[in-house]
Amino acid sequence: MGVTKSEIFTVGQNEISSIAKVLGHPARIAILEHLFKIDSCICGDLVDEIGLAQPTISQHLKELKKIGLIKGNIEGTSVCYCIDKENWAAMKTTFSTFLDKDLEDTNTCC
Repeated sequence: MGVTKSEIFTVGQNEISSIAKVLGHPARIAILEHLFKIDSCICGDLVDEIGLAQPTISQHLKELKKIGLIKGNIEGTSVCYCIDKENWAAMKTTFSTFLDKDLEDTNTCC
């Protein structure tokens, strides 16, 4: 795979891209939706809920945690996860700002 040259893009462009990449997998969307539905921390029952193997779930949780959309706490031998509300709000603001951009209707293209 080629080099992305992410350093030539703005911090904001890289941030949006990183979030979009992580959100680009349906298992991660399912995990986030489940965390919102239960509105609390979850410890270990995602395998039954999502229907994927534990190592696969762990990898998806790792990616979501890496960009800060979820946070986890170790309790004994299990790790409990929940939505990081502060980072979720920041991500929504970032995406809203980007998605609220519109073209003026000047009919100068194609």
